[in-house]
Amino acid sequence: MNRILSAIVVFVTFAFAPLLSNAAGTPDATLDISGARGAVGVGYLQARGTLHYQEKDYHVQVRGLAVGEVGGGTFTAAGDVYNLHQISDLEGNYVAGSAGAALAGGGEATAMKNQNGVVIKLHATTQGVDLNVSIDGLALKLAK
Repeated sequence: MNRILSAIVVFVTFAFAPLLSNAAGTPDATLDISGARGAVGVGYLQARGTLHYQEKDYHVQVRGLAVGEVGGGTFTAAGDVYNLHQISDLEGNYVAGSAGAALAGGGEATAMKNQNGVVIKLHATTQGVDLNVSIDGLALKLAK
């Protein structure tokens, strides 16, 4: 089992290396989110947060699916946003690659990119039990 998990982590790392290289330098904005996730095989994520961009705060909503997840719990995440040229570029569908395991307070890192070229690097902390080796699809929009 450990070999399989290690192989998947290595694959995800190499598969998303080009994505991470697109997000170098100073971030254009920061993002803080919190929410809940849960799954048995296919999971669901729902969160709310705040984007800090050009000295303004924008409320956001995040919803998504994860494949290859077992468990659930609540999470908080903070990260940097790159390639955000205007606020409307933030909205869209993001593809994320992540691998992590959390047992009562573990951490996970995720990099994701949308159709507008916006890249978000998040560092999350999960409360609960969660095993996640997945490619996630996320929809992020500005809250009305």
